[in-house]
Order: sequence, then structure tokens, then C-alpha cells
Amino acid sequence: MFVVDTNILLYAADRRSPEHARSRALLDGWRSQRGAWYVTWGILYEFLRVSTHPAVFERPWKAAQAWDFVAALLASPGLRVLCETERHAGLAAEVLKGTALVSGNLLHDAHIAILMREHGVRRIYTRDADFHRFGFLEVVNPLAPG
Repeated sequence: MFVVDTNILLYAADRRSPEHARSRALLDGWRSQRGAWYVTWGILYEFLRVSTHPAVFERPWKAAQAWDFVAALLASPGLRVLCETERHAGLAAEVLKGTALVSGNLLHDAHIAILMREHGVRRIYTRDADFHRFGFLEVVNPLAPG
């Protein structure tokens, strides 16, 4: 069980990215597996935001094209979207009080981490080192050499 973060999805989608081929191969493997893997709605909306943003993508996608990518992900047999439960507020308070220096843009990562804790998912595949702030996560950079 693991979560795939936005940056890996973006590399898989962006043919101009130097990480495209490796990320796409990983994503295609995950999409074909029956075992559980996860995203959050926040991750999916961040993908939509970034992939359609002209300051980020050299040739930004249209919203419909980005949604088609998301829809294809959602059709994957093992993919599930982590959502808040009745325990969310209590876990959010616990994580935010127990994790140093979480503010501003890091609250997006905190939301992902809280959802992961809520659902018992420890591993996240990401290149975002900020997730190391959450000691209960296993942060894996699937594109690291070696």
C-alpha cells in the first residue's frame, strides 16, 4: 500500500520531463496491478492545477485533457482515493501540533500525510523531501539512482 504524489504523476504526464520515461513506466506498472495504491483528491487537483498552468508547463494542457489523464488513473483496478473520515479532525490536530514548522504551502503536504495516517498507509512515492517532516511516513523517491 502506498500513495503516489503529484510530482510523479506530472513527470509521467509531461513528455518533455527528463523523468518522463521512468515515471511513466512506474505509473503504468501501478495502473496494471490489482494491489491497492492510493492518491488523494488534493493530489489529483494539484495535478490538474499544475498541468494546466502556463507558468509551469511549457505547453500547458487544457483542463479536459488533464481530466482525461485523471480519469484514466481513476479507472485503474487497484487505485483508491483516500478521503476524510470522522477521525480526521482529531488526527489533524495531533499531527499539526506534533510536527514542527508546518505552515503555508506545507499544509497541503500535511493534509496528505494526515489522510495517510488516517487510513494506515505509511509509504509515499514522491520527490518532495518535505514529507520527511512526518515521522510516521516512509518517504521513497522512486526516481533516485540505485
